[in-house]
Amino acid sequence: MRRLSRKKALSLVKELDAFPKVSESYVETSATGGTDVGADILDLAETMITSSGLQYESVIFDLTPQQRLWQRTLLLVQNRLREEHALQEVLYKTLLKGAPTSLPPREDGSMEPLNACRIHGHVYVNKVAGNLHITVGKPIHHPQGHAHIAAFVSHETYNFSHRIDHLSFGEEIPGIINPLDGTEKITFNNNQMFQYFITVVPTRLNTYKISADTHQFSVTERERVINHAAGSHGVSGIFVKYDTSSLMVTVSEQHMPLWQFLVRLCGIVGGIFSTTGMLHRLVGFCFDVICCRLKLGVYRLREVSPHPLHLY
Repeated sequence: MRRLSRKKALSLVKELDAFPKVSESYVETSATGGTDVGADILDLAETMITSSGLQYESVIFDLTPQQRLWQRTLLLVQNRLREEHALQEVLYKTLLKGAPTSLPPREDGSMEPLNACRIHGHVYVNKVAGNLHITVGKPIHHPQGHAHIAAFVSHETYNFSHRIDHLSFGEEIPGIINPLDGTEKITFNNNQMFQYFITVVPTRLNTYKISADTHQFSVTERERVINHAAGSHGVSGIFVKYDTSSLMVTVSEQHMPLWQFLVRLCGIVGGIFSTTGMLHRLVGFCFDVICCRLKLGVYRLREVSPHPLHLY
């Protein structure tokens, strides 16, 4: 009986399955396996953000000497900021005090042809992951998104060399330099894809001059040439994929109260006087000891003259 119970217990343990399986009636078998697996994610509003808030302007891609100087200064500041390891103390110190962070206007009356398109403006987006892309072809909206018709556009008629003068999220605050400000990418290949992966961090700014809710972001860049013959598939263009972080950063400015400053000042002054007094006594003691040792052979006690004895 014991052997029988042991066998039953062993079979029960082997047949035990902690992970529930799908019933066979829910599975449809076929001769071949699955060929395509996909997932579609929509935001809560199930809406697609359009570019209605953007403006397009034909401009000259080359910068004037003044604009080029501004861009080099901006890149120099970017490089200096990347060298810092603790930016919470210097991030907003020069707020509203430094040079303007917008591209200065073109002053020369150049007769060069307008060979580029400037896109500027602002767009309201939801606080979910999104994709901002600039590519060739007229967009056509459909229930699953939208597509660009680029089959009738020649590859020789476009080039995705670009320059990002300013890109920010949230309320615009003058004086703040964002990671992509001043970025310039030049390519001689028409089928080039530029990708920017951005993680947006909500930031609450509380200083004595300004109080606002803005957003910082970190970016990872990637670029490659689209060549279907070599296995590099995709669509040529500029793609900015952004996502919102679950963390929030608060930058606040605080100063020491006057009474606390006075208390610390008095403590420092008293400590200095006490320390100097102790050092003075220690140096004097050492000086006396050294002088006594050097004059040991000639040192004599002062003779005291005896007082006369008067008898009455």
